Amino acid sequence: MVQSRAEDVDGYLAEVPEERKEALTRLRDLCRAELPGFAEVMAYGMPAYERDGIGEIAFASQKQYISFYLLRSDVRDAFADRLAGHDMGKGCLRFRKPEKIDFVLLRDLLRATAAGPGTVC
Repeated sequence: MVQSRAEDVDGYLAEVPEERKEALTRLRDLCRAELPGFAEVMAYGMPAYERDGIGEIAFASQKQYISFYLLRSDVRDAFADRLAGHDMGKGCLRFRKPEKIDFVLLRDLLRATAAGPGTVC
């Protein structure tokens, strides 16, 4: 599932492969806990979290991996050391196996994102 047509995140999670469902549900719960005041929406076929109508975080179940989109360049820069050893594109962390997701790192990234507005790439 690269792009979902689900209308909401519950529908999205109902579509994901069974072996990824627990990890993606945990990721959603983490986003909801750490991003107070953000709106949970579906954007570009994936769950996203917006502040004042601007997407700052998203995640998706891709064909080969689970992706976590960190759309704030200031947060990426602040965490450059911790992100260095991860499979990462410009704004996307990729986890090829659900059990390899670093939820502590993701929690810290979410907290930094929630701390205040910043530049979205």
